[in-house]
Amino acid sequence: MDLEIDRDLLSEFELQLDPKHPEACAVPTKVLGYGEISTVFEIGTGAQALLAYKRMPIFETESELDGYRWIFKEYNKLLADVGLTLPRSTNGTVPGCDGSPVMFLAQDRLDPASIGNSVIHAVSAADTVRLITAVLGELSKVWDFNAQQDEVELGIDGQISNWAVGGFDAGDPRLEEKIELLYLDTSTPFIRVGGEEQLDPELFLRSAPSFLVWILRMLFLEDVMTRYYDFRLVAIDLIANFYKEQLPGQIPALVAAANDFFERVVPSFGIEPLAEKEIKSYYREDAVIWRLYLSMRKTDRFLRTTLTRKGYPFVLPGKIKR
Repeated sequence: MDLEIDRDLLSEFELQLDPKHPEACAVPTKVLGYGEISTVFEIGTGAQALLAYKRMPIFETESELDGYRWIFKEYNKLLADVGLTLPRSTNGTVPGCDGSPVMFLAQDRLDPASIGNSVIHAVSAADTVRLITAVLGELSKVWDFNAQQDEVELGIDGQISNWAVGGFDAGDPRLEEKIELLYLDTSTPFIRVGGEEQLDPELFLRSAPSFLVWILRMLFLEDVMTRYYDFRLVAIDLIANFYKEQLPGQIPALVAAANDFFERVVPSFGIEPLAEKEIKSYYREDAVIWRLYLSMRKTDRFLRTTLTRKGYPFVLPGKIKR
């Protein structure tokens, strides 16, 4: 059966939402996760509470929405075609408080214990190595696809929180011999056709602090848009997540497992071995950037809501432990 979303419920939620205090909404609401431009919610009760809603208040016109819907649908189709397993999903749009459209992407809500960043805290170190090796195996399907033709190229954000383990039992936290993985985050559809990015990169800047847009456009946007087309960088980002998850002791074994995977399973990709030193350096730089970025977004929220009396549509996380 297809997912059914309640647009009346979403409209009421959007009208009642205080982005600074989202869970105080009159509509029953629970934050399931935060992204850079979107937030994932459980909204309502009954059947609707069985969905995970990703709220995306980044669009200004119907033509932008139409373009995004097309590329989102195409990205999901292509990822499924290359062999990734995706949860059921759909989408709907409601008017925001200022009249601009707010898109909600809906997926089946999975057991939080089965999400990768929870699983790695529950399983043994040996199973964690097996899990990351399985994730690399799923990611390699994307680069197999890219290697087979020249016109279309896919990118993917492979961080551990974007994966769920099928059938995971938190009461008996052991991974099966064959690890079944679902890929969750298709909301940033990385597709290039003839070398040209299909997703409008300016959409990424809608959530940026207004006083930083110009420098982000000049210095960082290309890096953000290109890193997810490089298997080696995606693997570095995946393993660097373990610093954020307070599991640095597992990184040496994961680096060794990744290098073994690149050499033994996908030697034709010609990926240079990873080094622990560069994983640590990558994470330190990334953590500083995102810590500063979040601080500037909070400043932007203050300026827009307090001094200019304009609304601020984005939901920001609290302090993130890194």
